Amino acid sequence: MTLSGARWPASPALRSLAGGSLGLLTGKVLQMGAGFFFWVVAARVATVTDLGIAAATISAVMLCTQLGQLGTGSAAIVEIGRDGDPAPVLDTAFTLLAVTSVLVGSGYLVIAAVSTGEAVTPVLVAAFLAATLFGTALICLDQVGVAFGRGGSAPSRYGAGGLAAFVAIAGVWWLRDAASVVTIVVCWSLGGAIAVLVGVGQLRRIAAYRYRPSMHLGRGRRVLGIGLPNQLLTMTERAPALLVPVLVAHTVSPEATAYWYPAWMMAWIVYTAPVQVGLVQFAAGVRHPDRLAHLTRVAVGWSLALGGAMAVGLLVLSDPLLRLMGPAYADTSVTSLRLLTIGFVPYAVLQAYNAVCRAREMFAEGIGVGVVLGVLLCTATVAVADRGATAMALAWIASLAVGASWAIFRLARVLPGGAIDG
Repeated sequence: MTLSGARWPASPALRSLAGGSLGLLTGKVLQMGAGFFFWVVAARVATVTDLGIAAATISAVMLCTQLGQLGTGSAAIVEIGRDGDPAPVLDTAFTLLAVTSVLVGSGYLVIAAVSTGEAVTPVLVAAFLAATLFGTALICLDQVGVAFGRGGSAPSRYGAGGLAAFVAIAGVWWLRDAASVVTIVVCWSLGGAIAVLVGVGQLRRIAAYRYRPSMHLGRGRRVLGIGLPNQLLTMTERAPALLVPVLVAHTVSPEATAYWYPAWMMAWIVYTAPVQVGLVQFAAGVRHPDRLAHLTRVAVGWSLALGGAMAVGLLVLSDPLLRLMGPAYADTSVTSLRLLTIGFVPYAVLQAYNAVCRAREMFAEGIGVGVVLGVLLCTATVAVADRGATAMALAWIASLAVGASWAIFRLARVLPGGAIDG
């Protein structure tokens, strides 16, 4: 660990909420944009069935990255926000997430193999675990960057990782006529590895920080004490979107997942606006709890402004973008993509509500609401999956609207002067 003489950057609360949000959002847009073109190429070299299985596998990776977090990034935000020494917290956080992400990924592979009765090749196991480890580390790096007031560091690491994954799958397309599920997952994991390497270099420049494996018991308890409630809340946000492709692939068909996943993947680019704004809102709320009502109003405004601009573009370009994957994807999924895009509005309200729950430590309420909403989202969406992607999208946004209505009611009650209309 090299920390002598390090100058810790200004807190994110002292930078503009808009600036931090824009940096994170730009990074996520690069990640999702590269991901879209990754899947465009994958659709050209894989059958619809293999593409559906690969999409379900990557969704499982993303679910495992959320489970493997244990709230380590949130703990870093809180500890650094309280002006604590960041180095011990970061050492413990990165060690915890490395161990848990591999354990969670291994557990998923065992459960999947037992439930399906299909053997998993060693190459797929290695690629799946690598993608899980690197994906978990990337999420934590985002939150550490916010804690240091450096949300603008995200674009370079996501740009590098996305480009690496795209070049890898494009190389497969150039050299071969077809790509297997294993090949697609290997290319995806390569992108994660490159992004993490860039992130490691950024931390050295930002804070003269070098990772040293550390698992001090007392420090680990403190990280988990802060992180686990935050992570449970995060899981209620992320799990439904990640579970739906997996559930549909197993209960309806891989083809149904193949047509749903591209629409959801593109719509998620718009949803990242409220996600990233909410993260900065949380960090700023930890620093300035007395300004939380104002921060919440500003956050909702920026979520709608940034997400709205992206949504307009996606609504206009939805058909040609899907046609890049093939006519069948556009004919089947264009309406669902447009509906899902509109769903970012209630999602923005929910993200602002969850940020307030984090900053005020209202974890029991936030997690309870999230679990109920998550069950509703999964149940309603999967229940109509046999009717097509459009029916799934309608069920999804209707469920989000129910959750947002509750969030508006609670924000008006718990924040001085309300939050949305104040």
